[in-house]
Amino acid sequence: MTDIALPTLTTVLITALIDSINPCAIGVLILLLSTLLVKKNKKEMFKTGMLYIIVVFLTYLTIGIGLTTFLGFLPLWITEFISIFVGMLVVIGGLLEIKDFFWYGAGFSLHIPKRYVKQIKQRIEQLSVGTVLFLGVFVAVVELPCTGGPYLAITLLLKDIIASGELISIFHAIFLLVIYNLIFVLPLIIILILTMLGMKLQDLQNWKQSNKSYMRLFTGLLMIGLGWLLMLIANGTINLN
Repeated sequence: MTDIALPTLTTVLITALIDSINPCAIGVLILLLSTLLVKKNKKEMFKTGMLYIIVVFLTYLTIGIGLTTFLGFLPLWITEFISIFVGMLVVIGGLLEIKDFFWYGAGFSLHIPKRYVKQIKQRIEQLSVGTVLFLGVFVAVVELPCTGGPYLAITLLLKDIIASGELISIFHAIFLLVIYNLIFVLPLIIILILTMLGMKLQDLQNWKQSNKSYMRLFTGLLMIGLGWLLMLIANGTINLN
């Protein structure tokens, strides 16, 4: 039986915290709740908000399981090359996040394209269960190329657990992905609870806007560290097991 190495678990937890600082998923939830405050009672608002969070969770989890399984069955030399390449992309993404701390919006940034933002807002205006399901899947899938570097890095770290072929090892990998995604949606759950307790969404929106640059700085620094870690693991310098 393969045990979950503590460094691997720690890396998963820290990376999940990085990924959970997600302005897009948080922004869509705030827009969604703003609409619900006008059109629905608190019970309906809670049910709809939780549905959105659950869909984001399940979509991200499904993508993670699929990527980890796919990578686990690739030849070692291919996954080593992919790990180094992804590590470089994560470092570049981290530098872009730090750039936005100093010069937000200047040049290229990691965010959902404006055409998709417009589509999200149009969908929210026509609110229904189908719309909420669409938004959860859409946000998770569309933001993945922009902010999914940390998640892809984790799937590369977990691929060896899947590759062993042992049933218990596969369950371990899935367990780690479940933990990762629970942490990923934790800020969304906190925002929903705070709203139910009476916190004004405008206050949350103002907090998000005033701290956005610091969120990007923190995320950027951690992404650079994660990218280097992934490259050092790929070339054998570091072993997490």
